[in-house]
Amino acid sequence: MMWELIQANRRKSIFIFIGMGLLLILIGFVFGSYYDSESGGFIGIFFSLILFGILSMVSYFAGSKILLAVSGAKEVTQDVHPQLYNVVEEMRIAANFPHQPKIYIISDSAPNAFATGIKPENSAIAVTAGLLGSLNRDELQGVIAHEMSHIINRDVMLMTFAGMMLGAITLMAEVFTRSLWFGGGSRYKSKSSDKGGQAQIIIMILAIALAILGPLMAQLMYFAISRKREYLADASAVRLTRYPEGLASALEKISGSHLDLKSANKVTAPMYIINPLKKKGMQIANLSSTHPPITERIKILRTISQGAGLTNYQLAFNQVKGKQSAVIPPSGLTDAIKIPLRSSELSQTSFETDKQVKREVGDLMMQLNNFLFITCTCGIKLKIPPDYKSKTVSCPKCGRIHTVSQ
Repeated sequence: MMWELIQANRRKSIFIFIGMGLLLILIGFVFGSYYDSESGGFIGIFFSLILFGILSMVSYFAGSKILLAVSGAKEVTQDVHPQLYNVVEEMRIAANFPHQPKIYIISDSAPNAFATGIKPENSAIAVTAGLLGSLNRDELQGVIAHEMSHIINRDVMLMTFAGMMLGAITLMAEVFTRSLWFGGGSRYKSKSSDKGGQAQIIIMILAIALAILGPLMAQLMYFAISRKREYLADASAVRLTRYPEGLASALEKISGSHLDLKSANKVTAPMYIINPLKKKGMQIANLSSTHPPITERIKILRTISQGAGLTNYQLAFNQVKGKQSAVIPPSGLTDAIKIPLRSSELSQTSFETDKQVKREVGDLMMQLNNFLFITCTCGIKLKIPPDYKSKTVSCPKCGRIHTVSQ
């Protein structure tokens, strides 16, 4: 759709990859020099290069699987949630995307979603059970279109590589600080005691500074690429759905949730449609800068008029910002095709009360955790846990005996 954006994200992937790799090597050199002035630095570089090589391979071949596993996402079939499958298929066709993303559900009641995948053919979209329980079809379509846009624009490739490198740098810094705490200080070696003492202090200061600032520098590199990509994904989602109110309403509901996403962490947070750590008290130095202000994103979407094209989003963006700021690449602004907005009243969610929402979300989470459902003739739905040992179960309402086949 926007070849400039795809090429730019590929270049950014290389720059971020190399930048974080150099930072990883620098940390290895300083940490190694802290313990041995003569050869420790080179040993540190050696181990950093090995770690860099391993993580490069892991990121390319298994980075997405690791991020999905860390997030507690489970791949599901169409039978689990037909509507979700239909919406993903609709957005794939609308985007003229040749590959059907795999679909995952996270067993969590906090509404959120993210996309991942190094290659388009291996892409995946993950949504929480809470998202499916709180959004109607138009809103779900807006969220899926947003995540599909990340896949098409190659944002997920960039974020997967950067996330894995950030994890490595954070791990090295954590190991070093723990060794200081439990190891009893430096084992620095030098031939000259006076000069060695001065060098030891300098290396110690550098090592401690890198242990503290290294992960922060890596996070800043990681976060710097996140804000603009959210605007672009919003713009692309509007183009796919032709209905900006769907995504705006979804963002409003997700940001208004008071539930915490338990599986989220600092590495995976920038991948979600809305920062999942905002209520955990885990932000440091404005961690929320991983995403643009949610109120601003919603206002831009609701300011769009006259069409669903990228140019229309850029005009709304400028109006809300109060200044000219290029968020859409030039190739996206030269699209002469008029894309009309569609009119649609947001259909009511299929759940009429909070109790019904919680019940439906709870059932979905049980299904993801391999519970067995048996519907009795009296209308009661029996929910059998996977570790249930007996071969039969009786209905608590009518007493009918059912056979349990796990």
